[in-house]
Amino acid sequence: MKPFTIHQGLVAPMDRENVDTDAIIPKQFLKSIRRTGFGQNLFDEWRYLDAGFPGQDVTARKPNPDFVLNQPRYQGASILLARKNFGCGSSREHAPWALEQYGFRALIAPSYADIFFNNSFKNGILPIALSEAQVDELFNEALAFPGYALSIDLERQVIIKPQGQEIPFDVQAFRKYCLLNGFDDIGLTLRHADKIKAFEAHRLAQKPWLALAMTA
Repeated sequence: MKPFTIHQGLVAPMDRENVDTDAIIPKQFLKSIRRTGFGQNLFDEWRYLDAGFPGQDVTARKPNPDFVLNQPRYQGASILLARKNFGCGSSREHAPWALEQYGFRALIAPSYADIFFNNSFKNGILPIALSEAQVDELFNEALAFPGYALSIDLERQVIIKPQGQEIPFDVQAFRKYCLLNGFDDIGLTLRHADKIKAFEAHRLAQKPWLALAMTA
């Protein structure tokens, strides 16, 4: 997982409440057994005017010109600004996969669904919760100024606006540690690879018959 330290990026404002995971990545795309390739179908039913299905050539599809991510001023956005209860609905981990693979590194909203919130951290995305008033202000500025970008300093836990004003945010210490170091659950475990190998070697020395059971 890519570490998150300081990120500066263009902001895309999605002015919708209760965006559920089926909107983030529709159910037909969950058939894939791979963990890659979901970014092109992020918000599929909103981004395109035709129906989407797995394996489709997205270059031949009809984009919805009214959808925020299709507007030229938001191309290359890596910070998504949203409204309350973002990521509600089913617990599919494909939702943060699609967001990350599209290019988003951070989300800013008043609130998130719990499972989606946890899954975002585990997949290298920083979901920041601010007050509705603070989010309203960011929406106003993002809409008013083309090219509106923010800097996010995770170590200091601040969002830095273009004019230099800083907005502090909360993040749990353990989640912050994992993001700063790029540790997902597997990465956390592999920190102890030497101890795991030593334990397995000791166990097999005491119970050699396990080696036969493991190859059966």
